Amino acid sequence: MSRVAIYDTTLRDGSQGEGVSFSLQDKLLLTNRLDEIGVDFIEGGYPLSNPKDAEYFQAVKELPLSHAKIVAFGMTRKKNSSAEADTGLKALVEARTPVVTIVGKTWDFHVTNVLGTTTEENLKMIADTVGFCKAQGREVFYDAEHFFDGYRANPEYALQTLQAAANAGASVVILCDTNGGTLPERIAEVVQSVKRELTCEVGIHCHNDCELAVANSLAAVRSGATQVQGTMNGIGERCGNVDLVSVIANLALKYGFDVLKAESLSRLTETSRYVYELANMNFRPGQPFVGQSAFAHKGGMHTHAVAKDPATYEHIRPELVGNERRILVSELSGHSTILSKTAKYQVNHDKALMTKILSAVQDLENQGYEFEAAEASFDLLVRKTAKLHKPWEVDKKLLYMPWFERITYRVNIEARENGTPVTEATVRIKVGGKIEHTASEGDGPVNALDGALRKALVRFYPRLDEMQLVDYKVRVVNPRAGTAARVRVVIESRDGTDVWGTVGVSENIIEASWLALVDSIEYKLFKDEEARG
Repeated sequence: MSRVAIYDTTLRDGSQGEGVSFSLQDKLLLTNRLDEIGVDFIEGGYPLSNPKDAEYFQAVKELPLSHAKIVAFGMTRKKNSSAEADTGLKALVEARTPVVTIVGKTWDFHVTNVLGTTTEENLKMIADTVGFCKAQGREVFYDAEHFFDGYRANPEYALQTLQAAANAGASVVILCDTNGGTLPERIAEVVQSVKRELTCEVGIHCHNDCELAVANSLAAVRSGATQVQGTMNGIGERCGNVDLVSVIANLALKYGFDVLKAESLSRLTETSRYVYELANMNFRPGQPFVGQSAFAHKGGMHTHAVAKDPATYEHIRPELVGNERRILVSELSGHSTILSKTAKYQVNHDKALMTKILSAVQDLENQGYEFEAAEASFDLLVRKTAKLHKPWEVDKKLLYMPWFERITYRVNIEARENGTPVTEATVRIKVGGKIEHTASEGDGPVNALDGALRKALVRFYPRLDEMQLVDYKVRVVNPRAGTAARVRVVIESRDGTDVWGTVGVSENIIEASWLALVDSIEYKLFKDEEARG
């Protein structure tokens, strides 16, 4: 079984999609998640394009990655210049990634009309750039932009650009269907032709303008490509890039190729949904393999047949990709997910408890909760339902009480004479029978509530000082309700060792934020208690 390398460019090419923006923390979190499942190469961005990308390449060095290689992306040197003097290439080398990807022009039309140079100078630009990066000790991939258009217009010159990169030291040349307009049979034909002319490896990079990016990428691999570039969920400019989720599932399950880590295919669904949450995008219910509707059956002969044998209406078992079967007419969904997520607590032998947890999850999801990017909130639900937390000793009796009890909170926003709003939050809580009443100012309601709550708790739980909020996302759950709509708030928090997500839902955005905030602090307390044993 041969290996196909998966090259993820969600953090660069994916972020070029309309409405997509990743914070630095988002980029680091996603890097960790992609590394965990066995993605081979993670393209972090272009070091010279913006400060965030430059910061990423510094921060990512601190991540304890176990598999993936980080890639910095850049362009060929400027025309009529030298690679050594090019500021973009200097930034690329200073990123100190083991791999760099260079994009260059393949189509002579682009060379003369966009770059404004000669075809001969373009070949020198490619060779000089690849050779320079190679001499700096980097593995070099070469992205042949608009390759299929260039090959159609001038096949001889298009091949010369690839050979210039390969001869200068590129280990892989990637054929890019940049405009997304090529058909699968043409992809296969051209990849086969290129393979006969080159000694280095060949990769494929497809866009989805004809909704053929997955088919095109699979055709390329079947014709000899050994690397697939794309993005999670296919996010990207215009109609998007190829969806790596579908590519990975098809390569592994339909063709038998070796991709990711052996045990990671079952994490595709959670990874897909994690990316949607980071990008603050809605899930695509009908997304192949990982969508909520991918294995949903409703009414009539479908549900009858699936009850007898799921293979009657399912092309694979949903659990292979971490998804689950949903029988919509009877709402018999979720058991497999609950069982898998509670396995670490060793309580999933208790059927009554599993039913209780499942019922709670279904009730919350009906209200608008989603736990894919808020696993800490789900963890708390399980712990509290199963009474897994450490009890308090009160009057020599063990009582399962919360870490703290919420009594009231209040948020006041006041506009000063200069127009600057000032937010103050006041909270009253009870800890072990003692009532604490504190107030704090903040940049906004959530910041003020966080400050007031921690001020009240920190003398009881000093390690809360280690914790900080790193991200905050809001999504309307039922937009048709207008200003009375419910909102879902997801908060990401971190301490010195972990990052976790919590969720709250309410018609009131402050209440939803408060619920997510309280969960975040409670999870930190549970986590620290567990670490102490």
